[in-house]
Amino acid sequence: MALMLALSGLALLGGLYLWLSYNFLKAPMCRNRTSLRGKTVLITGGNKGIGEKTALDLAQRGARVILACRDKARTESAVSNIRRESGNNEVLFMSLDLADLSSVRAFADEFLRSEPRLDILINNAGVSAGGRSADGFNLTFQVNHLGHFLLTNLLLDRLKRCAPSRVVVVASQAHRVGRIDFQNIHKPVDGLLKFYQAYCHSKLANILHTRELANRLEGTNVTCYAVHPGFVDTELIHQFLIWCKPILFLTRLFLRNPVEGAQTSIYCATQEGIEMFSGHYFANCKLQEPYPQARNDAVAKKLWEFSEKLLGLAK
Repeated sequence: MALMLALSGLALLGGLYLWLSYNFLKAPMCRNRTSLRGKTVLITGGNKGIGEKTALDLAQRGARVILACRDKARTESAVSNIRRESGNNEVLFMSLDLADLSSVRAFADEFLRSEPRLDILINNAGVSAGGRSADGFNLTFQVNHLGHFLLTNLLLDRLKRCAPSRVVVVASQAHRVGRIDFQNIHKPVDGLLKFYQAYCHSKLANILHTRELANRLEGTNVTCYAVHPGFVDTELIHQFLIWCKPILFLTRLFLRNPVEGAQTSIYCATQEGIEMFSGHYFANCKLQEPYPQARNDAVAKKLWEFSEKLLGLAK
């Protein structure tokens, strides 16, 4: 009897999990068939997880896809896999370390010399680690926001020249608990809680950056979108929960896989007719309203100017 009750309980839990997964956790898929032949896509962090699956989809659409990553061996392996699975040999590796601003500048110089087109820029790379960048900033803030801000700025003229073109910024629902403290957001911190807070702050910065970028690009035919990929089983989640493996094991039951996590990035990179929503936030392949702190135009403008100052770009 006890065994039967236990089995019944497990079956009930299994059924509940499948119901939750199907109705609430399963990601909608990007269904459009937009061709990207003749287009060039640049994606940061495209050698694993969401980034690799995004790159694969865009390569299958015929794009020339450049993976901008730090780890050469891992990225060359990803390039080989994407070429094989997509049948597209126009998939390349270029070295970029967002934690080192000199690397960002060198990358932009090389890219502009060697690549005549840039049609889609996907700022996908992200970290949740603590520590200090090569430039003395909070590592998470630099990789997730500041390095991408500089990269986008340096490549804007090429995007404008190839318009209509797009910028996709991978943000997160974690922006809900983020805030922009201009006195401290760029400073290194210690401790797991502060590492997580820094991640949330950086994701809020991603959305505000996208919002202000759209304002500055008005009339150029370059559009931009911030996306939430969902809660995805990637190395980023493992970084958050590595301190508690039982929680990590249970959490993974309710996480999306990287293919599902890539869908909103793919949608915003390829979907026709969303140009009027430049500067907005998308999740589950549809427009979504971010939390109020991510809709503050005054803070978005101030963050832009603050970022320029940190990077030495301010006039």
